[in-house]
Amino acid sequence: MGRNTKKRTQTWWKEAVVYEIYPASFKDSNDDGIGDIPGIVSKLDYLRDLGVDVIHICPHYQSPQVDMGYDISNYEEIHEPYGTVEDVQTLIDAAHGLGMKIIFDLVINHSSNMHKWFQESRSSKSSPKRDWYFWRPPKIDADGNRHPPNNWRSHFTVPAWTWDEVTQEYYLHIYAPEMPDFNWENKQTREAIYNTSITFWLKRGIDGFRIDTVNKYSKNVSFPDAEITNPKEETQPAWRHYNHGPRIHEFLGEMKDIFDQYSALTVGELSSFPRTKEGVMEFVSSRTGPLNMVFNFDISDLGQKRKPGQKGPVPFDVQPFKQEMSRWQTFASDPEGWITLYLENHDAPRSLSRFGRDFSLEDQTRVGKMLAMIMATMTGTLFLYQGQEIGMSNLPRSWPIDEYKDIRSVNMYKRAQQTCAGKPECLARARDDLWKTARDHARLPMQWNMGPNSGFTSEGVTPWMRVHDDWEQHNVELQLGNSSSLLEFWKRILKLRKEYKELFIYGAYKLVESQEEDLFIFVKEGPERKSLTVVNFSNSPKKWEGPSDILGVGSRLLLGTTGGKEGDVLNAWEGRVYLKSS
Repeated sequence: MGRNTKKRTQTWWKEAVVYEIYPASFKDSNDDGIGDIPGIVSKLDYLRDLGVDVIHICPHYQSPQVDMGYDISNYEEIHEPYGTVEDVQTLIDAAHGLGMKIIFDLVINHSSNMHKWFQESRSSKSSPKRDWYFWRPPKIDADGNRHPPNNWRSHFTVPAWTWDEVTQEYYLHIYAPEMPDFNWENKQTREAIYNTSITFWLKRGIDGFRIDTVNKYSKNVSFPDAEITNPKEETQPAWRHYNHGPRIHEFLGEMKDIFDQYSALTVGELSSFPRTKEGVMEFVSSRTGPLNMVFNFDISDLGQKRKPGQKGPVPFDVQPFKQEMSRWQTFASDPEGWITLYLENHDAPRSLSRFGRDFSLEDQTRVGKMLAMIMATMTGTLFLYQGQEIGMSNLPRSWPIDEYKDIRSVNMYKRAQQTCAGKPECLARARDDLWKTARDHARLPMQWNMGPNSGFTSEGVTPWMRVHDDWEQHNVELQLGNSSSLLEFWKRILKLRKEYKELFIYGAYKLVESQEEDLFIFVKEGPERKSLTVVNFSNSPKKWEGPSDILGVGSRLLLGTTGGKEGDVLNAWEGRVYLKSS
């Protein structure tokens, strides 16, 4: 097995298990139907016992909640239903008291249109903060009609420009109209952003940030028209003009200077993920990169993206999954590089539903354990999303469309209604596509117990989002202490991951080829041991064989996902990890 001769630096954040919390949906402490900061505090012991080292809190700042807190109106205040700054300080101190660290979301590509800076910016063309956002005059056609400055399309609505009657100009928003983009070309703007969103919270003791849209701050400010890829549409995808812009590493370098003063952990949300090792290294190189690590969107996009000419998302396929996981395990073999390991977050459907099947309860547990085994025995920093540890799945297909609350889902369905007017089959396909990709799946309330509302909130209270129909089968109370449960399996395998960190976290990776496409087999090699992970990604038994140097004399089964016998046949969704000392 080829191994890099340079020594890899070992550090706490590489070995950490990070648990992402969506505040509105985690735990309601005051019976208003919305999760809150005191609710998170009440569950810290649970997180510590699970094996969590770092808590990641999604946006909890003051916000009109157009995009669930990613539209921030004040970085130094808290969204009122969530609590107060004092409550957040209590959370920081309590987490530290239990030996856990805490990171916040850093959302600084844009603000809310209710932020005082934008209100000042739009007040007049002569406002001192006019240049803190992007304002441009309209284009006027030969008939005297007004048009946006260019043909860019936004992520949530079209176009990426909104007309403002106050000063008779358009402003830019890569996301919703209520989320205007900051002008990062203005140094005064950047310094104000750093002070209010970064330094303010680092001084209060947080340990770092998950950085939202980390590659969008630098844009092509000549604002050229985007290439026309769909002649029938007035607006066009323009990501090439606002991702990986010419000054992005300059801006991130300024931020890194602040992060380094506090030894802050940084993980970037890197959309339009670079396809080359060199492109990713620009962001995460331990010598020259501004960030510790980034999220690999190539993994989360599997089963989510359309191919050219295809009507719906590409179904999940095991082979591309193995290829992508292996590709980035190879990337992590470079001592200057590091990666994240994750299958779920607040923006993605649940991993148990990514296979496009309606699993039985037993199979849901088997699949959850299989996925846990893959993730826990690979190199990289491991990220879990709330509810993943108990096997929460997508909301039922039978739920009415008004149960979808996310701005992206609402806008997608409105557009589908227009496109599919009078065509029931077209609308049914659009709704199915929405179900496959909706962010709402991850935002259903956490399922804590067998009581009303599954313990998320009290009896008689209406949660802000409906509790999943399967809450009686999937909840913490039911699984806690049950040796065959997914929750207890996660606890065991996270302990093993740390016990054998030289192998699972830092060991060298090698994919073992198999004639069975549904089998995923890989070896990890450390200084003193080797391991073999084998999982069956199918609902039928599969014969398998592995390398004799690991499965021979002196090897043992470290952990299996089922109580079945060892042998050359893997049951449906079964996984095993073998261990051998060198």
